[in-house]
Amino acid sequence: MHKRLTLTQSKFYYKYFMFYLDLDEIDSLSANMKLFSRNKFNAYSFRDKDHIAFERPDVKANILEYLSRNGIKDGIGKIFLLTNTAVFGYNFNPVSFYYCFDTEGKPLCAVPEVGNTFGELKPFFIGKESMEEGIFKARIQKDFYVSPFIDHDAKFDFQLHVPGESLSIKIDDYKDEGKIFITQLTGKRIELNDSNLFKFALKYPLVTIKVITAIHYQALKLIIKKVPYFKKEEFLEKQKGMMLKWKKQ
Repeated sequence: MHKRLTLTQSKFYYKYFMFYLDLDEIDSLSANMKLFSRNKFNAYSFRDKDHIAFERPDVKANILEYLSRNGIKDGIGKIFLLTNTAVFGYNFNPVSFYYCFDTEGKPLCAVPEVGNTFGELKPFFIGKESMEEGIFKARIQKDFYVSPFIDHDAKFDFQLHVPGESLSIKIDDYKDEGKIFITQLTGKRIELNDSNLFKFALKYPLVTIKVITAIHYQALKLIIKKVPYFKKEEFLEKQKGMMLKWKKQ
């Protein structure tokens, strides 16, 4: 669900599905499923190049490097990634979420990985000190070009429940301490296997194409309403921090 709270109010819902992957199990999933592969063309393909890159060999090595740069070097257990995969070779992730646990299975940190339509990615670190009642909470200035209709220096307000049998994620936008945009993602967990993946492929066909199409459709509606917007080349000084280009392989 997306809801704009400014003068030009709008609200819309979309239904789709995402993958919640144990980074240590991606290879075995690829080997044992017909519709899912790693770094190979398939109906659904997890591609390491679609995520943050520090010139490490795969997604787990890269996220471990990022955690190390944020002070977490030891005691790391499982790392799960909530994300879209490429669908018949095409992928776009508005946001993916890494959930990191310690060796005892307790939540250690969360890393939302925000993407824009220019192929740029920016991760945001949320440590366990920001956790309240099973929810990672943090308000962080984005300094990143995401939506052309929201200021670069607005703040993301993250509220990320640790996934269990259900999913609940909220990312609101704040400007000058006022909430201007609401985003909510909810869902329930089902087993990842070929049977369920085939059913969801029929129920939600070409899901990543649907995502990018919806983004441009909603943007067109705002442009028609003459809502002011920023161009990518404007305010470059406000586009800072760690913005990592997807690797082209």
